[in-house]
Amino acid sequence: MRAPRLRPAGGRAAVAAVFALAGLLFATSALTSRGTDLRSETADLGALVAERSRLNEQRAARVGDLRAEVDELSRAAAPADRSLEDPLDDAALGTASGALAVTGPGVTVTLDDAPDDVRPAGANPDDLVVHQQDVEAVVNALWAGGAEAMSIMDQRVVSTSAVRCVGNVLVLQGRTYSPPYAVAAIGDPAALRAALEASAQVAVYRQYVAAYGLGWSVDAREGADGLVLPAFDGSTALAAARSAA
Repeated sequence: MRAPRLRPAGGRAAVAAVFALAGLLFATSALTSRGTDLRSETADLGALVAERSRLNEQRAARVGDLRAEVDELSRAAAPADRSLEDPLDDAALGTASGALAVTGPGVTVTLDDAPDDVRPAGANPDDLVVHQQDVEAVVNALWAGGAEAMSIMDQRVVSTSAVRCVGNVLVLQGRTYSPPYAVAAIGDPAALRAALEASAQVAVYRQYVAAYGLGWSVDAREGADGLVLPAFDGSTALAAARSAA
């Protein structure tokens, strides 16, 4: 076995700086999205959500600056032996983890509240808006259809992503969004469409589309440059976890 090559002193210093900045990056970007289902939450939490969103935007900007510094120092400290490089440089792993932006064919699904002037007889306000479980149903169906990567609005979906509803807005990684909601997935467009058609949960939402005028559209993009999904820029740290048993 070949003895490991020693780093020059300058390289060791750069590596130390990388780890120090990386630790600060994860601490800065440790955000937790919390919320409730729109169907069961009617309290006005607008002011609280707006303040949290403002703070999260400031932290996200700081995270971006720290990532740029970490990338620069990582390149400066990169070993000559490429077998020792960060495994996230591998395209497949980078795509699966969300660490890399990705481009390819796929579909974009858009969900929207019913128009303000639509008030069918017998409908209550909860029947006329998109809910947390509706977005989750689309996300789950697209994964089941073989999606290789996904985003909701302008954020990449990763293993720690959690969609929550607070009042009449959607919260993802601490950022707030109003409808229409766009879910984009890269994969075989035909297979993704078929998975949406086969989903019982999506079928329930589409019944409300037919009955109450909620928005629903599926836009397929063919070709290698069909969709462009950003890299994940949030935190993957778990604040708490418990067994489902």
